[in-house]
Amino acid sequence: MITKILKNKKKIESSTDGLENDKKLKSDKPDSSKKNEKEKSLDLLDQLKSEKESAQQEAKESYDKFLRISAEFDNYKKRSAREMDEFRKFANESLLIKLLPVVDNLERAIDLIKEKKSSKNGMAEGIELTLKEIINVLESFNVNSFESLNKTFDPNFHQAVMQEETEDVQENIVIKEFQKGYMIKNRLLRPAMVVVSKAKNNNKSDNS
Repeated sequence: MITKILKNKKKIESSTDGLENDKKLKSDKPDSSKKNEKEKSLDLLDQLKSEKESAQQEAKESYDKFLRISAEFDNYKKRSAREMDEFRKFANESLLIKLLPVVDNLERAIDLIKEKKSSKNGMAEGIELTLKEIINVLESFNVNSFESLNKTFDPNFHQAVMQEETEDVQENIVIKEFQKGYMIKNRLLRPAMVVVSKAKNNNKSDNS
């Protein structure tokens, strides 16, 4: 009887141990559902990271584009301001050029009267006053004549109509001025019409 009881006890213990071992084995096995959730979380994290980097890159490109457009617009404003300033300075240039021949004619009339030593000095004075008023108008628009006589010929300011041989001055000097040159501010309005000196050829062929 005792032997039978002992055998049953051992059988129960072995069954209990088996159950515990099975439970332990089951607990050691990974939970596939948890693993899938973890993988999904990692995939979502990678996706979010990629989207963040893409958004940062897009934001950087948009900011760079904004800076370029801003710089271009600033340059456009400065260029427009310069062009408008130039327009204001030289808007009357064509009118002023047309006035210059009037000045030339008045100066010639005065020179002619003085050369003839006319007794009608009142006429010369009247012309001189008219000329002075016109010159004052020109100066109010920053138009001024410049000296050319006895200056070195400069094609930027002088228009040579002829050359004249001379021994009195060195070559390439303005020796006569047919028409004065004028500047408007720092810009040439009309070149001076001049005669330029040329070295005289003193070489003579010897007759033997």
